[in-house]
Amino acid sequence: MFEFLLLETFQAGLSWITILRKRENFRKAFDNFDYTKIAEYDQSKIDALLKNKGIIRNKLKVYSAIVNARAFMAIQQEFGSFTHYIWGFVNHAPIQNQWQHEQAIPATSKQSDALSQDLKKRGFKFVGSTVIYALMQATGMINDHVESCFRYNAV
Repeated sequence: MFEFLLLETFQAGLSWITILRKRENFRKAFDNFDYTKIAEYDQSKIDALLKNKGIIRNKLKVYSAIVNARAFMAIQQEFGSFTHYIWGFVNHAPIQNQWQHEQAIPATSKQSDALSQDLKKRGFKFVGSTVIYALMQATGMINDHVESCFRYNAV
């Protein structure tokens, strides 16, 4: 789950394909998305990340990965798991939308608004409602496949 969160936060303001093409570089650079290691990054590791041409070298986003790793662990302690916490925003069941056209798919929802706001209160960075809506789509919390899509019923 932290991998999705980290990739979505780095994707903010960029195209998703850019992040997908760099996914393995992110995996190597960020210790296989091990949030316990990321939470402990020091300045030398941050400097190395900012010089790594294989990832997005945005200083604020690199720092946010560390802040978010720490906040991720705090949520695990409070709720037992991050997954349990975020799924609570959709009553622990996926939202099954019924869109006819891609143009109808929103960029946010009341659930992503609420989750975004709560994450921000808990200290997370780069977790606006649009980023969180994309996270919810990527993790199966929201099915936004149009009804004519071959994946609609499978998801």
